[in-house]
Amino acid sequence: MNPVEAHYDRDPQREWERLERHRTEFAVTCLALEEHLPSPPGVILDVGAGPGRYALHLARQGYRVVLVDLSRRSLDLALEMAAQAGIYLPPPVHADARALPAEYDEQFDAVLLMGPLYHLMTAEDRTTAVREAWRVLRPGGYIFAAFITRYAPLRDLANHSPEWILEHPDRFRALLEDGLNPAYESSAFPDSYFAHPDDILPLMAEGGFETRALLGCEGIIAGHEEMVNDLAGEAWTAWVSLNYRLGREPSLYGAADHLLYVGVRPAAPYQDDLMATG
Repeated sequence: MNPVEAHYDRDPQREWERLERHRTEFAVTCLALEEHLPSPPGVILDVGAGPGRYALHLARQGYRVVLVDLSRRSLDLALEMAAQAGIYLPPPVHADARALPAEYDEQFDAVLLMGPLYHLMTAEDRTTAVREAWRVLRPGGYIFAAFITRYAPLRDLANHSPEWILEHPDRFRALLEDGLNPAYESSAFPDSYFAHPDDILPLMAEGGFETRALLGCEGIIAGHEEMVNDLAGEAWTAWVSLNYRLGREPSLYGAADHLLYVGVRPAAPYQDDLMATG
């Protein structure tokens, strides 16, 4: 079994609960979806959907969301959560982001790619996944691609294992210079790639996309989110709004744990334009 598949099969409930613990990441991402998605109805492909947090959110709004994931147990949990909420989800697809079903050519109004790029260790594989998303999008369709930032694991190490950078100098060097953290025997996370903010737009352009936005999903509070995530009412709304605004600030990209890229597959030229230039 693919090690990434095995990791997410092990405890899909934990991944479901992760976005309860990190409410700001979820809320800011949902605002980006709201701003850029066409109005429902529309058909969305959620690649690396996990247990379906974003799929259920979008299905409630009237979108038809097809889930794709490596983890069968995550897809089973997504269907279970949807049934409990009285939400219909089409049969999910067990597949790899690098090889989506051939019949999906230009079938979707939007693609979510929120997870697969965390675990693709080569530039070739990342480009393949991005180009697969391009292939299945209709011209004019949107992609929402998530990245874990280069410095997010270092902040985590500072909080939990500060001696690690001395105990594992080669791994530290690979992480800092290339964003690569291959799994080893005692790893809690499978092979992982942490993107430098400057590498994201070139990758997505190579995949054929035009950029519409890049934002830090935690805004300004990465690593300092606990009290904000416990808020409710007007205070919660105010902090979500602030972090959505500050998430667009390029000087803060490296200070976020997750970056969200929003792009579009360019629409085909109008026939009149083709005739005029022919």
